[in-house]
Amino acid sequence: MRKSIIGLSAVSLLALATPAFAEDAPAEPFKITGNVALVSDYRFRGFSQTQETAAVQGTININHESGFYVGTWASSISFANSNLATEVDLYAGYTKAVAPGVTVDVGLLYYLYPKKGSFATDFFEPYANVTGTVGPATIKVGVNYAWEQSALGDNSAIYLHAEPSIAIPGTPLSLDAHVGYADSKAFPGGYGADHHVWDYSIGGAVAYKNLSFGVHYVDTDEQRYRSAPLAGTGAEDVGADGAVIFSLTASF
Repeated sequence: MRKSIIGLSAVSLLALATPAFAEDAPAEPFKITGNVALVSDYRFRGFSQTQETAAVQGTININHESGFYVGTWASSISFANSNLATEVDLYAGYTKAVAPGVTVDVGLLYYLYPKKGSFATDFFEPYANVTGTVGPATIKVGVNYAWEQSALGDNSAIYLHAEPSIAIPGTPLSLDAHVGYADSKAFPGGYGADHHVWDYSIGGAVAYKNLSFGVHYVDTDEQRYRSAPLAGTGAEDVGADGAVIFSLTASF
């Protein structure tokens, strides 16, 4: 599901730090979880969605014991010469353990921008992930695919990604990394002249009770839009260069 890279590591660490319920407590068929976060920059697949300024984010997730889930994630955004101020992602999916330490997750994302003006902004994106866990180490690999839609300039888009992580035993620390590859003529995967973009990050987080503080370095291989002015505006199109990003997340 759609979250910033920072938010993913923070939520994972908090899950490890949460005490388990007593074994004799009755299992509830539904479980509601969520978090709110402050990030120094909202990067989506390596590109800033806030002109390299801070963002407020939050999510609410409802899981059923069968493996089905629904939820929503939202973030403040800011683009030059645009009235878009909020991104809301709706998602639904199904997750299932298929082998010891191996989980499959499939679902559908809908990207929604409340202030859309006269141009199309909203689109759908199915996804599939496989997560493997061995001791304190985890690796997730996945693919997101969006078919041709008007918000994407009638182009399709595919995004491949992998996220290894490890919780340091006996400590509140975790380390994680991310690498992604986008192939599309449409935003956000098509900034490059050849429409292929790599993005990556590395960092970690520390948890205290229901709080998590994360620090990550995020970058892309894209050069074209690092400092070029937007046509007709004089404004600098920023957010493809490397940056250290901080996050503070509270989970419930």
